[in-house]
Amino acid sequence: MNLGQMLNETGAIDSIARELGVDPQTAKTGAAVLLPAILAGMGRDSVGAGGSRAQDSGLGGLGSILGGLAGAAGGGGGLLDAVLGSQPTPVGQGNDILGQIFGTKDVSRSVADEAAGASGMSSELLRKMLPLLAMAVVGYLAKQGQQGGTQSQGGAGSGVLGGLLGALVSGLAKG
Repeated sequence: MNLGQMLNETGAIDSIARELGVDPQTAKTGAAVLLPAILAGMGRDSVGAGGSRAQDSGLGGLGSILGGLAGAAGGGGGLLDAVLGSQPTPVGQGNDILGQIFGTKDVSRSVADEAAGASGMSSELLRKMLPLLAMAVVGYLAKQGQQGGTQSQGGAGSGVLGGLLGALVSGLAKG
């Protein structure tokens, strides 16, 4: 099963569709074109202040993102709950995640623009979807890590999360 299917099963895709005022199929299409960039960004080294790259605990950017969320309610798992909730999603954390993954807003915009060109969807819609999807992905992965017992005081351990991220990225490469 790929991450898009997992997010669909959690209800995240339907929640994103409702929030953006689009049908679920449109949200699925948007997720399908944006997820590869989000996962590729998480798989790379994290981007530090000033655009410098820093190695982390072996999970690429995901380890840094989850480590930064370790003190947050739910250790990052609350991000998925925020997307699934009935209230409008506070996208600030999603934009912070995108900043860690892509480095700058310009890169995030370029990702949305490229996805729009590939899918025929509106770039504006994809730009609105990107922080919601980033929150859902990181929240989902954080919950999986917590259920697998890999969450430690210093952030994410490399066991389940590293294996899950590796499987998701390799699944996208094959698909």
